[in-house]
Amino acid sequence: MLDRLCLPVRVLFALILLVLPARAAEREAVTWMEAVFPPFFIQHGASAGQGYGDVVSAILREQLTGYEHQAITTNITRHFYKFKQGENVCSVGLYRTPEREAFMHFSIPSFLTLPAVLIVRKDRYAAFGGRPSIRLDTVLSRQDLTIGLARDRSYGPATDAILRKHGGSLHLVTSSGQELSRNLFRMLMLDRLDGLIGLPEENLYQAEQLGIRDQLMTLIIAENQQGYEGWLSSVGCSKNEWGRRIIEKINGILRTERASERYRAAYERWLDPNSIRIYRRVYREVFLQSGIVTPLSTGSSTAGTGKKELDSTGKKPL
Repeated sequence: MLDRLCLPVRVLFALILLVLPARAAEREAVTWMEAVFPPFFIQHGASAGQGYGDVVSAILREQLTGYEHQAITTNITRHFYKFKQGENVCSVGLYRTPEREAFMHFSIPSFLTLPAVLIVRKDRYAAFGGRPSIRLDTVLSRQDLTIGLARDRSYGPATDAILRKHGGSLHLVTSSGQELSRNLFRMLMLDRLDGLIGLPEENLYQAEQLGIRDQLMTLIIAENQQGYEGWLSSVGCSKNEWGRRIIEKINGILRTERASERYRAAYERWLDPNSIRIYRRVYREVFLQSGIVTPLSTGSSTAGTGKKELDSTGKKPL
């Protein structure tokens, strides 16, 4: 009789033992938000998966062994919607701004990139003063020039502050969607834009892909030359307890991995030799020393969207 009573107990105990390892093996999921911004992320072609964002994302996933990783590609507006909803999402390479810190936790700097520039057609060079650099505030104050940029994107604190100031201008045109960079370049070549704002490496990539590199040039934005704040971006995760914990782990990984050749080369491969020389100096003297998340000044801001929607040194072709 006792044996018959003990049998169900033994069976139940065995089932519990079977279930417990499966429960223990379950891992938290993290979704990595990506966008179509080659060569940051490259989704198609011979270089697919070799963008500098792709490489750094791969390093983080390799080291974050306690998580199930998945990636989705969507536009920036959708990115921020998911962050604000508190989903378990992260994104590499985001500029920290006071507005974003309301709904995101940020890591120590995860990227050092050359600051934003203005891209123009060579035949329009004289319209911008015929000099290798411009003051963006002056350019955006002119009524005869139309400048393009990506909607909801940050270009670094200095540039963002100027864009916010001119956010209501009819001559500041924003574009949204998956193929942001390519769409803006096409608008530039169709003479619908006089110039566009972007990062040097992504503009070089798009110009080569479209076969128009010899028709374009980059102009330095003078306001971006007042320090390195606009060169640094971070990993951002949703502002909840989950996000706080994963950012702590990411910070530990970054402090170790940023000094590696693989990490530095992820961005360097998209630069010209002269830019690499400058980049390595700043990488060593600034980026590798940036190991603390410090409070932001309230002067930083995201770009205004406008009403319409639709180390570059010297005079240098893209």
